[in-house]
Amino acid sequence: MSGPSEKRTPAYLVLENGTIFEGLSCGALGEAAGEIVFNTAMTGYQEILTDPSYRGQIVVMTYPLIGNTGINFEDMESHQPWVEGLVVREMTQIPSSWRAKESLRDYLIKKGIPAIERIDTRRLVKMIREVGAQRALLSTEVYDPNILRKKVKEIPSIVGTDLASSVTCSKPYIFDEGDYVWPFGYVRKNSQKFKVVVLDFGVKRNILRLLVAHGAKVQVVPARTSAEEIISLQPDGLLLSNGPGDPEPLVAAIETIKKLVGKLPIFGICLGHQLLALALGGRTYKLKFGHHGANHPVKNLITGEVEITSQNHGFAVEMSSLPSGSRLTHINLNDGTVEGLAYPELLAFSVQYHPESSPGPHDARYLFNQFFNLMNEFKQAHAQKE
Repeated sequence: MSGPSEKRTPAYLVLENGTIFEGLSCGALGEAAGEIVFNTAMTGYQEILTDPSYRGQIVVMTYPLIGNTGINFEDMESHQPWVEGLVVREMTQIPSSWRAKESLRDYLIKKGIPAIERIDTRRLVKMIREVGAQRALLSTEVYDPNILRKKVKEIPSIVGTDLASSVTCSKPYIFDEGDYVWPFGYVRKNSQKFKVVVLDFGVKRNILRLLVAHGAKVQVVPARTSAEEIISLQPDGLLLSNGPGDPEPLVAAIETIKKLVGKLPIFGICLGHQLLALALGGRTYKLKFGHHGANHPVKNLITGEVEITSQNHGFAVEMSSLPSGSRLTHINLNDGTVEGLAYPELLAFSVQYHPESSPGPHDARYLFNQFFNLMNEFKQAHAQKE
């Protein structure tokens, strides 16, 4: 906690367009560089910080007060934070939750994540919406405006960069942690009717937990695992996970997916959704400022219902580029972009948003049921042939 007489370290945020915001450090000292995006979730900052899909990005929280519930060790989406830096209007230094183990500021300092507060985040977010996501530098080390503006121009663009390789697992592993049950925590499920291989481009733990909770033995494999290696594991289904950045540089993964399409049920989430489209000959494009938050409306074109969804992506699939037989299943009601696709003849479907609802509502969890139904039908069909 900072007292009234405590001296705070100045921090500076400079954007690619030359705008500089001056505030106070509320995280680790040092510098953070990356693409700056804003997230419209009111809470869930732990899940956001530890979501591997934020690799290479500085996140601005639009909600003005962040850190109220502190940090606990159950709501992490991976083993470490992946954001490059954090920007908030104000950070609470005294958390108020019985689950809290430490403050957000202490966690950021411990993990080496720079953060800045006491800047006009409304002005910043409006600028990102008008100009678009852009390179940014957060620094507690450099105060000279000319040097800051020079350094921000040297930051590599996310476009064309393979970020998934830096967040994927180094070797295969079995995940057996199920859904959360109070007061026991994450419960392991004994019934394992299906085996699901997860191609890891930066998978969130709650995706894996929901697979386990639905009755799957879950094996996670690195992003560069070949189609032959995956087939040798004899899975009932393949999940293509979420992950950071531009999908197009992931050439090896796209080739792997090409070889597997039609051979077993496939469910793609976020980056996995984009990679599946690319494997089928489609195209992706960069969104102006992306979709990041826990309150994005999506229309299910099959049922006519509207789902409130959790989202985190900066690229989208171009519907007109997809082959015949591709079916548009979901659209974003804010901008009309593609949010869901199905390929019935190929036993595959995908969504751009995050159905694991972490953080966010549970509106889209039915998609896991859809995946398990598809695996069940596939398994029964093969059993009849034999």
